[in-house]
Amino acid sequence: MASMALCGSSLWKSPHLTSKTFIQCHNLSESLKCKDNGRPVVLGRDSNGRQSPALPSFLTTSNQFVDGILVPKNDTRLRIFSGTANPSLSQEIACYMGLELGKIKIKRFADGEIYVQLQESVRGCDVYLVQPTCPPANENLMELLIMIDACRRASAKNITAVIPYFGYARADRKTQGRESIAAKLVANLITEAGADRVLACDLHSGQSIGYFDIPVDHVYGQPVILDYLASKMICADDLVVVSPDVGGVARARAFAKKLSDAPLAIVDKRRQGHNVAEVMNLIGDVKGKVAVMVDDMIDTAGTIAKGAALLHQEGAREVYACSTHAVFSPPAIERLSSGLFQEVIITNTIPVSEQNYFPQLTVLSVANLLGETIWRVHDDCAGGFEPYSSLGID
Repeated sequence: MASMALCGSSLWKSPHLTSKTFIQCHNLSESLKCKDNGRPVVLGRDSNGRQSPALPSFLTTSNQFVDGILVPKNDTRLRIFSGTANPSLSQEIACYMGLELGKIKIKRFADGEIYVQLQESVRGCDVYLVQPTCPPANENLMELLIMIDACRRASAKNITAVIPYFGYARADRKTQGRESIAAKLVANLITEAGADRVLACDLHSGQSIGYFDIPVDHVYGQPVILDYLASKMICADDLVVVSPDVGGVARARAFAKKLSDAPLAIVDKRRQGHNVAEVMNLIGDVKGKVAVMVDDMIDTAGTIAKGAALLHQEGAREVYACSTHAVFSPPAIERLSSGLFQEVIITNTIPVSEQNYFPQLTVLSVANLLGETIWRVHDDCAGGFEPYSSLGID
């Protein structure tokens, strides 16, 4: 049987898989709770807000091993502060790590200027600032920069910007003359503000790491989605992984390899303008299959919705949409809830407002993954040995 693990472990193919083998995860100790009235399922927490037993022990324990010795995970020199972009994710990270969020005052003046004041000392501390630069991107980015500056002026020893979603990541190259490369500009701003390190999740493209002149720890939300799919008991022979465009082939291929080396299909599209996509044809066979579409983000959902319509035309039995970042710019909700998808699986790197819930939506938490990564970075440890070898930490 295939052996699989949650939140960062690889799903690999056993040489003994038969034609009737199901993709499954033996580390899930209880069945996933059903969605209620369209509210998304958030893995990692039970209905009372306590840590869910569905996570493996190495991502739920409040202790850690250092040189083979069990020690409590507490460190008075480590501070975590949250911006206003995604406070619920910040609280989950702090809860997993057994820490309290640092006290910080953030307010807007009448003219829109942002004011930040740390309410506790960070002198000589290792500080982590959790702030995705999601919509409104400019507001959240500026808030992050001011938070970094406040920590630098308060004599923090190290400042790490934890950016679950990195805005402007799509502006990573020039496709036409006289265009800006905004991803590089934003990287420079974060560096010049005083950040010593960046922790990011699922950057749009790998070259964005090179835009920073400081160390970048790049982790992937993919394993969280993989393990959730494993729990759905889909027959391995019925599965096909689909890239919604040619640019996402490498991501989809890596995803397919970890789903029992599932076959791959590619949607060929031609983009007519920004946020406008036109599907042309399909490369690969999806007839009678369960198609899993994989992308790093869903913005207006034009690409993935047109791709799903094409998959249904080509005979796909069911279509799942999987994405780490749910930007959900209008009219994404209408497209995703139109009946094209059996389920839309996302993570909580970007907060989803309640009015954007719909019955097919499932939200998975990456808090434990980010929390464990913060511990590894703080302890100056790599992710090269078990049980952390497949967390995606470089």
